[in-house]
Amino acid sequence: MALPQVGYKESAKTTPTGDNALQTFVSRHQHPIQGTLSGFDRLRFVGSLLRLSYVNGLAAFLAATGVLLKDFGEYMTGLSQRIKRAGEQLALETPSGRVHYLPSSAQSKEDFVRRLPAREQTGPDGLIAVLSCVEPCRSYEIHRDPQTRRLGLRPAVRKCLHLYFYLDHPSFGPMHVRVQTWVPFQVKVVLNGRDWLARQLDAAGLGYLKKDNTFLAIEDFERAQALLDAQLQVNWPIALNELVRRFHPVYAEGMLASYPVSYYWSVEQSEWATDVVFRSPAELQAVYPRLVHHAITTFSSRDVLRFLQQRVPAQGGLYGPFAGEVVSDLKGRPEGVRIKHAYGLNSVKLYDKQGRVLRVETTIQDARGLKVYRPAGDDPAGELRWQELRKGIADLHRRCELSQAANQRYLEALAAGWSRQCRWGS
Repeated sequence: MALPQVGYKESAKTTPTGDNALQTFVSRHQHPIQGTLSGFDRLRFVGSLLRLSYVNGLAAFLAATGVLLKDFGEYMTGLSQRIKRAGEQLALETPSGRVHYLPSSAQSKEDFVRRLPAREQTGPDGLIAVLSCVEPCRSYEIHRDPQTRRLGLRPAVRKCLHLYFYLDHPSFGPMHVRVQTWVPFQVKVVLNGRDWLARQLDAAGLGYLKKDNTFLAIEDFERAQALLDAQLQVNWPIALNELVRRFHPVYAEGMLASYPVSYYWSVEQSEWATDVVFRSPAELQAVYPRLVHHAITTFSSRDVLRFLQQRVPAQGGLYGPFAGEVVSDLKGRPEGVRIKHAYGLNSVKLYDKQGRVLRVETTIQDARGLKVYRPAGDDPAGELRWQELRKGIADLHRRCELSQAANQRYLEALAAGWSRQCRWGS
C-alpha cells in the first residue's frame, strides 16, 4: 500500500532544517562528526468523528438514523460486533491467521509483536498482526433523569475493545493503526519518521547503517536530509484516510451512510529529532559527559521555557499566564544517559543514542502557548495574524518549525557552554 503520488503536495514554505545553531555546534566538533539529520521521529495522529464527539452531535446522529435512546446499547453493540468481525477477517491475512487477545492494557503491544514468529511472512500491505485489547476510552452512557424520568445521553469513561493493526508499511515502515470499536470510534495512527526515511533511502538506492530508530551511518547525509524534508510535503488527509479505508472497512463501507461523517485528523504527539552522528563511540564520549554536566547544572527553568518558546518570566517576578512547573531530570539507561527538560506535556531531551549519535529531541503534546501566523479558522481568506497553534494537521508544518527552533536553541546553548568550558580549560 505505497502512498500514491497524489498523497504528496508541493509547498512554498521553507523546510525547518536550515539552522545556524546546528552549524555552530558542528563547527566546534567538525572532525569527529559524519553528518547531521533533523526530522520526524515518532508521530501519533488521532482521527475523530467530530459530530459524534459531543452529546448533541451524537443525539442528532441517532435521530437521523432512527435509533431510540432505549435501543442505544443494542445498536452500538451491533456496530461494535461488525468492526470486530472485520478485524478478524483482516487477521486471516497475517501469518498467524487470527486476532491475538491481550488480557491487560498495560502489556506492551510492541514487545508482543516483536516476539511473534515468522514476522517476515507478512500479509498484503505488510500486515504483521492484529491485536485486540479492552482499554479505557471516552464514550457515552444512557442515564434516566430522576426528575423528568426521561432517558438522556451523557459523556462517560468506559472500557471497550480496541483493535491494533501492526504492519510493515511499504512507505512508512513499521507502524500501527488502532481502531476503537465503540462510539465515537476514534482511530489512532502511530509511525516513526526514521523508519520512514529508511524506506526512502532504500528507494533512492542510498546505503546506510541503522539500529532501531537511529542511523549510525548514511552514504549521503545531504540527500538523506532532503528526503526527510520531503516528509513534510505529504498530504496527510489522503494518506491517513487510506489507512482508515484499509483497516476500518466497516466505516469505509458506509457504517454511517445515513449520516455522513468524515474523520478529522489531529496530531496527538509529535517528536522532532536532530541527530549529530559521530564517527565513533569514543569521539562522542570524549565530549558528551561535559555536555551533560553543562546542561543539567546550567540550564535554568527560564532557559527551558525559552527552548520551548513559552513566555519567559521577567527577572524578579512573573508576568503573563505562567503558573506551571519546569522540571529537568537526568536518567541513566542501558545504552547511555538521557536529560529531559519538561514544561507540562512538552519537553526537550538530550540523548547519546547507540553509542555515537547525539540526539536533541523536542516533543509537543500540548499546543497551548504556541503560535502560528494564519487567518482565523473560519475565514481562510481573512487577515493573517498570530493565532493559537492548532492540534489539527493543518498546522503540522508550523509545529515542525517550532520543534526545530527548540532543537537549535538547545544546541546553541550547548555550543556556548562548550566554548566557555574550553576557554576555562575544564
